Amino acid sequence: MRIKFICLNLWLGGKLFDPILEFIKKENPDILAVQEVYDAEDESLEARFRSMEVIKEKCGFEYQFFSATCDAVLPEGKIPVGNAIFSHFPIVESNTIFYHSSFREVDNYENPGGDYSLTPRNIQHALIKVGETELNIFNTQGVWGKDSEDNENRLKMSKAIVEAVKCKQNAILCGDFNVFPNTETIRNIEKHLKNIFKDELETTFNVKQKPNPIFANFVVDMIFASNDLKVIDHYAPNVDVSDHLPLIVTFEE
Repeated sequence: MRIKFICLNLWLGGKLFDPILEFIKKENPDILAVQEVYDAEDESLEARFRSMEVIKEKCGFEYQFFSATCDAVLPEGKIPVGNAIFSHFPIVESNTIFYHSSFREVDNYENPGGDYSLTPRNIQHALIKVGETELNIFNTQGVWGKDSEDNENRLKMSKAIVEAVKCKQNAILCGDFNVFPNTETIRNIEKHLKNIFKDELETTFNVKQKPNPIFANFVVDMIFASNDLKVIDHYAPNVDVSDHLPLIVTFEE
């Protein structure tokens, strides 16, 4: 069976929410892993603050798993924000591991010039049943910093990720890692999983939304997989749906 998988940083819940929905519907992934997901319960708030609920409803995913990293303190109120996995196949087990700080409130969460280096981070794990096969899906948003190089917290992050993914069969790891591929942080992960887009991408940012020239050469979004999963196709379409570009992989299990 072939499985279409998409990874995308939504950009603060989905600042370009209608294009995001159109993109997901068009691509019709079997599994969608996203970061910067908002999960407000107040239905009077705009869709991006309710991205967990709206994506489920509008894109027809029967199964979903949300892992909040913090409560974002915004003018609209306190809103849980984190990572999410949506699936057309049953999620039979799930868990969340914090590797950088622990769940708490984060003030001024959408401050463009804010320092997010202390913002809590976690990796979520969903065991998804596809026929007779179980897929181990891991999704994260990595430690933020003013650069994308190795530091103590990012190396600690990679150690926690490796502990979670090593020896897992049919494993897919993805996310906005907030670190460059040519770092010890990523090389630690590559000892256990193959980096599907390795050395292929110039950037994973949408330069239409990130006009600063430095972002034209920033690769921080990645998808890894265990060797028992065959990659049939993979690409990063240049679509204007977020400040990041989506990564799309078709696997054969």
